[in-house]
Amino acid sequence: MRLIFLGPPGAGKGTLSTLAKERLGIPHISTGDLFRAAIKQGTLLGRQVQEIVSTGGLVPDELTVAIVREKLDSPEVAKGFILDGFPRTVKQAEALSSFCKLDHVISFDLAREELLQRLGGRLVCKNCGAVYHRVNRPPKVEGVCDFCGGVVAVRPDDEPEAIVRRLDLYDEQTAPLLDYYQQKNILRRLDASPAPEVVLESLLAIIQA
Repeated sequence: MRLIFLGPPGAGKGTLSTLAKERLGIPHISTGDLFRAAIKQGTLLGRQVQEIVSTGGLVPDELTVAIVREKLDSPEVAKGFILDGFPRTVKQAEALSSFCKLDHVISFDLAREELLQRLGGRLVCKNCGAVYHRVNRPPKVEGVCDFCGGVVAVRPDDEPEAIVRRLDLYDEQTAPLLDYYQQKNILRRLDASPAPEVVLESLLAIIQA
């Protein structure tokens, strides 16, 4: 099962990716993880990414596509995958289509007001990355991670002004992918407002229909 998860920041793609990969038995692939792995392994592509990232630059489409393609050619994804964070643009989607046939593209739909509420209350452990929410899922001890004891705080990109910029950027760059995949008849819309376990069951019903 070859899947892409699309949706704005705060729609729950990361949480659902974790739940879905366990149920489906396929890996969750994010470009951020791929970049970090390539850098750590010291591959040619990784060294190129490191050079760009270390100077504050954005990894160009050609390099991002090359790293994704390398991953999708590996035995690990023989049974399928969940792509999260790629493609981000129609140009990247066109490049992906040249070497990979997809089964479904899932759009996690959530009203902007709820996105703002979710993101505005999000807290993240600086050590292990565990995600909390001020209202819906606070840590047992304020400011302390339940799992590793690390510091739990608001990320800079979850500050109010940054949240609005991220959502606007999504609307500008990534939302056009919905039309792109709709035309290919592989776009599936999913209500992302219920609890994650409910969204998971809806997702499974869609892709297994």
